[in-house]
Amino acid sequence: MTGANELRGAAARLFSAAIASEQTYGLAEGPLWDEERERVLWVDINAGHIHSGSLEGEIIIPGGQLSFDETVGAVACSEDGQLLVAGQRDLYRVERGSRREVLASIVPADKNSRLNDGACDPAGRFLVGSLALDAREREECLYRISQDGNVAIVDDDLTLSNGLAWSPDGSVLYSVDTTPGVVWARPYDAATGNGGARAAVVRLGDGSPDGLCVDTDGNLWVAIWGAGEVRCYTPAGERLATVTVPAPHTSSVAFVGSARDTLLITTARDQLSSVQLDKFPLSGRLFIARVHATGVPTTPWSAS
Repeated sequence: MTGANELRGAAARLFSAAIASEQTYGLAEGPLWDEERERVLWVDINAGHIHSGSLEGEIIIPGGQLSFDETVGAVACSEDGQLLVAGQRDLYRVERGSRREVLASIVPADKNSRLNDGACDPAGRFLVGSLALDAREREECLYRISQDGNVAIVDDDLTLSNGLAWSPDGSVLYSVDTTPGVVWARPYDAATGNGGARAAVVRLGDGSPDGLCVDTDGNLWVAIWGAGEVRCYTPAGERLATVTVPAPHTSSVAFVGSARDTLLITTARDQLSSVQLDKFPLSGRLFIARVHATGVPTTPWSAS
């Protein structure tokens, strides 16, 4: 495995992503590796689809699909295979056999917002953020949902809450607010779910941070929407590497595979003009990259 010191040896090392799917998605997001079932899960937000697939060599082979009549921002999986799905406003529990129920109502009915990216903390709680569907700024929230469905607000001043990840020891929470281009870090107590004061790790002016994940060295891998890149940063914000992707709207990333050594990258066709789609016809595909790093294991959702 290439560690942080080796990555620093050549300023901003450059990697290239390869096509990993024959299928094209409108707004693929939220990839994660379900270790128990050796599968990849991801969502197609505006289509309302949750996808599963297997990694075979360098290709993601589609498996099942679960559909909702609303947007789906994120998905998590419990150890026994239940799914937790962030719908437009509510969180759904989906049991094996596809029976579903509302676990918690999150976004108020009179607020023009929807749920977006989410992830499980080191104790199996689910955190999920919202985004504004209009021009409002700094009114969106990051929520923490306990196993019994109790909802707590972590942040209430965001514009487009996005990627979430934790340091390898679980003591730092990283979160993204895409519109202002900030990746935040804060101390995190996995035992209680409480966080400390946040501080900016990365501020971008060329592209917007979207989904992210963390490797076992503690480095952040951040999808840069609008730039066709995934960038690697140290916890201090030093840029170590860049993965180029032949699709401008890179939306999220996850380390997948039994060794968690394959970087899976989701992309989107949505919000691209016909001219842009002609220029970037691979937009909406899944991609992979070998970046000589290993990802932190995905914590299952604690469904009890």
